Amino acid sequence: MKIKTPSFIVDEELIRRNCEILASVKARTDCTILLALKGFAMWPMFPLIREYLDGVCASSPWEARLGREEFGKEVHAYAAAYSDADFDELLTLCDEIDFNSFAQLERFRTAGVSPAPPRSRQDAGGTVFGLRINPECSTQDPAHAIYDPCAPKSRLGVRRKDFEGRSLDGISGLHFHCLCEQNADDLETTLKAVEEQFGDILPRMDWVNFGGGHHITRDDYDIELLVKLINDFKAKYDVQVILEPGEAVALNAGVLVARVLDVIDNDGAIAILDVSCTCHMPDVLEMPYRPEIAGAAVPNEKAHTYKLAGLSCLAGDVIGDYSFDEPLQVGDELYFQDMAHYSMVKTTFFNGIQHPDLGVKRGDQVEIIRAFDYRDYRDRLS
Repeated sequence: MKIKTPSFIVDEELIRRNCEILASVKARTDCTILLALKGFAMWPMFPLIREYLDGVCASSPWEARLGREEFGKEVHAYAAAYSDADFDELLTLCDEIDFNSFAQLERFRTAGVSPAPPRSRQDAGGTVFGLRINPECSTQDPAHAIYDPCAPKSRLGVRRKDFEGRSLDGISGLHFHCLCEQNADDLETTLKAVEEQFGDILPRMDWVNFGGGHHITRDDYDIELLVKLINDFKAKYDVQVILEPGEAVALNAGVLVARVLDVIDNDGAIAILDVSCTCHMPDVLEMPYRPEIAGAAVPNEKAHTYKLAGLSCLAGDVIGDYSFDEPLQVGDELYFQDMAHYSMVKTTFFNGIQHPDLGVKRGDQVEIIRAFDYRDYRDRLS
């Protein structure tokens, strides 16, 4: 099938497969599972996802509004800080709002209705409040320190020693988010730290949010351990457990289709593509990581090795080195794997480069649901 490039294509059945795995965890634990919009916010997929999940979690009023208007179930929110205007808007949209500090809690404490378990605002008009904690337990690879909320001098979450002398009036739950693309063994380590530091507070709570970063739909994820951890925690503290996966909902469910524009040589072959690393795959530079390409391999494993690069003016707009069975030709299509999560929500219009179309694959057919044009670029800045 010929696809106009560049294009993000999300496979509806693979999204469903991931949701079915998440739903199986819900069925065995009666936990609450929310879609983290920061990871995947392609709202035409929401009708499918809401068949399985309980709602969404947001980090801003715009995300919360998207969840309220397009997903239509529970909306939870957390941000490092709220302005007065943002908080006022979130109160009209959210079932639960979590604070990052006691100062913010004390500033906004009287605005909601708490304590009470998270509930749909369609059934009751109150917003419940939670507090994000920092268990100071790092399980991240040091190479990914930028994603470690428990790193030294972190701005995310309240440490146990900072609870001294503080009132928990109005707080009905605790929230921690310490993982990134990790397995259940790291959650087990984190839960031990949470219990050691906050065990005296947990029985006073109605719910505990385990955050996101759980790679539940990955083939090697230990679902049995996850189920045990959730059920044991619920039984011990009599709380509802909430999970906020974003990546797990869209893991391995989408591709970015690119095309070769030119092949040059500078002490090695370089293929210039019609996608940009910095515009369309920013995590390749930020994380960093090397995306897989269908039919390609590591350098020199196959007969022809190329450095793949984007078309922006950024010198570092380089995706990486790959080898192929046949020489790359101008016009060849390349399929970057696992591009539904984070890549799509973090794209930019830097350099005015053509933004990828957005498509949905249903069976053998691809429907382009959004194509961007010059006006989208122009109107961002005026």
